[in-house]
Amino acid sequence: MYSMILHGRRSLELHKWLNLRVSVQNVFSFSSTASARDGKKEQVFTFSYLVDSLGLTATQAESISKKVGFKDKGNPDSVLSLFRKYGFTDYQISSIIKNYPRLLLLDAEKRLGPKLQLLKSMKGSSSSHQLIDTVTKVPKLLGMKGDKTISRYYDVVKETIKSDKSSKELGVPQRLLHPLLVSDRKLACGDEKFKESLKKVVEMGFDPTSSQFVQALGAVHLLSDKAIEEKVNVYKKLGLSERDVWEMFRKYPISIRFLEENITQTFEVLKKCGLTEEEILSVFKKYPQCIGYSRQKIFNSLKTFFGLGFNINEFVMMVKRFPEVLNISPEKVKKRTRFLVKKKNKFMVRKMKWSIKALVSYPEVLGISMKKRIVPRCNVMKALMSEGLLGDRENKLDEKESVLLCTDQEFLDRFVRNHDDKELEAELMAIFTGDCAS
Repeated sequence: MYSMILHGRRSLELHKWLNLRVSVQNVFSFSSTASARDGKKEQVFTFSYLVDSLGLTATQAESISKKVGFKDKGNPDSVLSLFRKYGFTDYQISSIIKNYPRLLLLDAEKRLGPKLQLLKSMKGSSSSHQLIDTVTKVPKLLGMKGDKTISRYYDVVKETIKSDKSSKELGVPQRLLHPLLVSDRKLACGDEKFKESLKKVVEMGFDPTSSQFVQALGAVHLLSDKAIEEKVNVYKKLGLSERDVWEMFRKYPISIRFLEENITQTFEVLKKCGLTEEEILSVFKKYPQCIGYSRQKIFNSLKTFFGLGFNINEFVMMVKRFPEVLNISPEKVKKRTRFLVKKKNKFMVRKMKWSIKALVSYPEVLGISMKKRIVPRCNVMKALMSEGLLGDRENKLDEKESVLLCTDQEFLDRFVRNHDDKELEAELMAIFTGDCAS
């Protein structure tokens, strides 16, 4: 099948596979409709509860309601009452729920109550202030299972908060380190090993204030020096230098934990798609995240671009120039391509239309926001062209610096604020800042 793709032809097997997949999806679509409606009602109820009972903003409530949901206020009310019983203020309770909303789903009497009582009764934690401070900063403690596990983690977290060792010695903010302390059971086992891992990651050059530091710490702590060396050798067999491997690790720390079969499979799949070995290594170095992509994910990306009229050479060119294109969802790729390339577009006159060739040259466009960038800017350009105010520049709108890939400041300076007519400038600014999402 891939040999046919390499010659630029769509395979019959590909279309059969697509038709089969659509058929299977149709079979399940009806049965999922009812549950989707119920889920929507549950999300709306959860949203209202979070705003009314916890005083969260609409944005915060919307985000949380997508992660957890409940149909009535019985259990959540019990959870809030339990926290208040132990002396937590409403502000602290809101902070806890924002950080770990799953607590609202736990049984207050059978799950949370015993855990809070255990922590309060532990040696050195008799102070309510200490208990409240620790749980507020690391609420995930209450979601853990097993009394021994909870007590062990509580001691580690409590001491970290008390002495602030991370900030004093290494400059690691507590907001990053606290979740890490309860993210994997092995990390809290052995204080000396944990300190050793912290020091090692700092020496590797990671910024202790970044989220990448946390990822690197997790990777280094869970792998022995020998295991790390073996991972490096896997990449070197493909043609990467040791320096390349560590540069990839610094960009995406999780890359050091990929299994050998995942690494070699991705390499072979991209090779079958038409990339040379040298090009694949370049893609790995630019965007190591793609090394963990499955065969199916890459194949789905290829299929999406084929369906929009791109050929295999154009797909390869986009991957080489912007490997992140492999991670853009099919829906986003289709929406942006059809918007920019379609001949009859209500937002753009004919001369504004991009070509497939332009998208291949600047595939980054497929990853930018329709609402915040593409539509507002295209509306401004439409207004300018309708008034004949672009002149010779109408023929250069595919250039990277011109419309979609420049910064907001550059766009405004070049197309909105460069007019003597202040009334026109105000009108263009209104178009630019308006809610024009499609």
